Amino acid sequence: MPRATTPKLETTPGRRTKKSTKPADTAEPAEYLSAPGAAGETPQSTGDPSRTLTTQQGHPVADGQNSLRAGPRGPTLLEDFILREKIFHFDHERIPERVVHARGYGAHGQFVLNRSLARYTTADVLTTVGGETEVFVRFSTVAGRAGSFDLARDVRGFAVKFYTRQGNWDLVGNNIPVFFIQDAIKFPDLVHSVKEEPDRGFPQAQSAHDNFWDFASLMPEAWHMVMWQMSDRTIPRSFRTMEGFGVHSFRLVNAKGESHFVKFHWKPRQGLQSVLWNEAVKINGADPDFHRRDLWEAIERGDFPQWDLGVQIFDEEMADKLPFDHLDATKLIPEELVPVELVGTLTLDRNVDNFFAETEQVAFCTQNVPPGIDFSEDPLLAGRNFSYLDTQLKRLGSPNFTHIPINAPRCPIMHFQQDGHMAMVNPKGRANYEPNSWGAEGGPRENPDTGHRSFPAPLEGVKQRTRSDTFADHYSQARQFYISQLPIEQKHLGDALVFELSKVQRPDIRARAVSHLRNIDEDLAATVADGIGLPLPDAAKAAKPTRDLEPSERLSILANGPSSFKGRKLGILLTDGSDADLFQALVSAAEKAGAHVEVIAPKIGGVTLDKGDRVPADQKIDGGPSVLYDAVAVLPSEDGAALLARDAPSKDFVSDAFAHCKFIAHNGAAELLFDEARIPQQKDNGFLLLKTAKDAKAFISACADLRFWAREPTVDLDAQDAG
Repeated sequence: MPRATTPKLETTPGRRTKKSTKPADTAEPAEYLSAPGAAGETPQSTGDPSRTLTTQQGHPVADGQNSLRAGPRGPTLLEDFILREKIFHFDHERIPERVVHARGYGAHGQFVLNRSLARYTTADVLTTVGGETEVFVRFSTVAGRAGSFDLARDVRGFAVKFYTRQGNWDLVGNNIPVFFIQDAIKFPDLVHSVKEEPDRGFPQAQSAHDNFWDFASLMPEAWHMVMWQMSDRTIPRSFRTMEGFGVHSFRLVNAKGESHFVKFHWKPRQGLQSVLWNEAVKINGADPDFHRRDLWEAIERGDFPQWDLGVQIFDEEMADKLPFDHLDATKLIPEELVPVELVGTLTLDRNVDNFFAETEQVAFCTQNVPPGIDFSEDPLLAGRNFSYLDTQLKRLGSPNFTHIPINAPRCPIMHFQQDGHMAMVNPKGRANYEPNSWGAEGGPRENPDTGHRSFPAPLEGVKQRTRSDTFADHYSQARQFYISQLPIEQKHLGDALVFELSKVQRPDIRARAVSHLRNIDEDLAATVADGIGLPLPDAAKAAKPTRDLEPSERLSILANGPSSFKGRKLGILLTDGSDADLFQALVSAAEKAGAHVEVIAPKIGGVTLDKGDRVPADQKIDGGPSVLYDAVAVLPSEDGAALLARDAPSKDFVSDAFAHCKFIAHNGAAELLFDEARIPQQKDNGFLLLKTAKDAKAFISACADLRFWAREPTVDLDAQDAG
């Protein structure tokens, strides 16, 4: 029977990560990489045939350090096929990066279903309780290139590939439940506007420039998404602390052929958390790979991130009663109207073995759905279904991209497709077409019982280019999002708008942007206009008036934060002579809470504590700023404090932690450093003086709140009204 399966490749076998018991500095030497010594010497042999270097054709290589020459100083010979192959592959080892979502990071895991949806769908992944489905998840930013930084103010991609027993299911979503546009025909315009300006090639990985705001100010439908983009949702603390959304309405189809609409949600068990904008800017300078490193290290240390899969299921009758059109991708369904039911758990527990082979070559397509899942008439979804397949052909160079292991389904594959670039396996047998009359040897046949069937939704209307009137309310949900934020979150949103519009050079674009805000919230519009020194413009003309919808608590990050300090990172600043008992008490309390600890010191070699113990440093003080940590402790000796008080990075360490409203533990000696950093002598309740182990436990307990927000009015004049 003809079938195409993934060929076995000699690669490092997949594994679930576990902590290594061997220190990093005692790793096995890579003797097979030894360079030649004196002229004419060949590299040291491994003595192990299984580790012999070969060409791509499998030919053993005797010397990979020197080209084939006519004499030691003579010309290189054309017959050197080893040189030719190595350079040939290097010249072609880059593929076109994604136009959007170019900067991504992925990991492997499993999805386990906890509650059957057999009433609604025939999809095995959503009906077999306890069933474990292999997944690969790729997180990404949207606007920046592959080499941009992690903490851009940007939407984050949250794409999940389920390798189900009925074929691959790609749930290609974002960390925001709505989108900028209603129709896919506007997608190229949106992306062009937010990318670098074509005449100058900048700015990179940001929306704070004329082109984006020109586009947004001319597109009223974009303003619900603009509110999300200007919120703290677009500067998440970690991939692990953000939600994911399928964005569109899909259909679930059951064994009787009955259809229900569904929206998919990912709820992080780690709780929601973001950073401050000033913090994001500094993190990008200190560690542009901050999100990548965070995910990699969490999995390596066994702190596997988890999300619960939630569904909002509703029928046609319920859809007709909603005060908006659920087919409009610029709208969400508040959870107060249709509750999210949690049905399964996603766990990421294995890092990739090779970034290019897996994270870069993984190909997500929204049209990849198993039987029992179908599409709604959302026009943006229809365009995505068309676009993604074409994109993968361009990037990966062949319609056979499913032969790449990361894209290969884990179920039997049987079809008559053949040849082309990267055809690892072709169908067997005489017949390469259907229907045919070759019987059992003629290959696979359609299966009406288990095959994918599209729901027979009734259609009506004339062929035309138009937009439904039900898509015309552009501001009501934008206002609902804003009033659902806590005061400090509203303040951050206003700050973001002021910052972005301050980067816009044309005054008319700034005025048009603020005119939309008047349809969302008058106080917000006035705040932003004042922040950029603009007379308050007239409100933008609205197709439909803004309605006052009830606030939704689920739309706030701070209202849905974690309940503990688990999974967070504590930075402890030490010097020679620091109190060993206090340090150990703090480490013990943090580890008991499930937090990770890093030591920062004047030198990377570490410090000697007051009892003689040597503690290695994870970061040198000028390479480990406080922006990299969720909370900090400052425990110098008296001599160490005097040393740090003369050091600018040390003063920045504590002043930034103070300005970013972090919880700060300290001993008495740290007061000298605080004074030099001009931190007020009257400390707020976000400071905790450590004297005993009991104090250390109290500090870690307080850190569960992540920020001491009451401090912000004292460090930011714009926060005075936020309280």
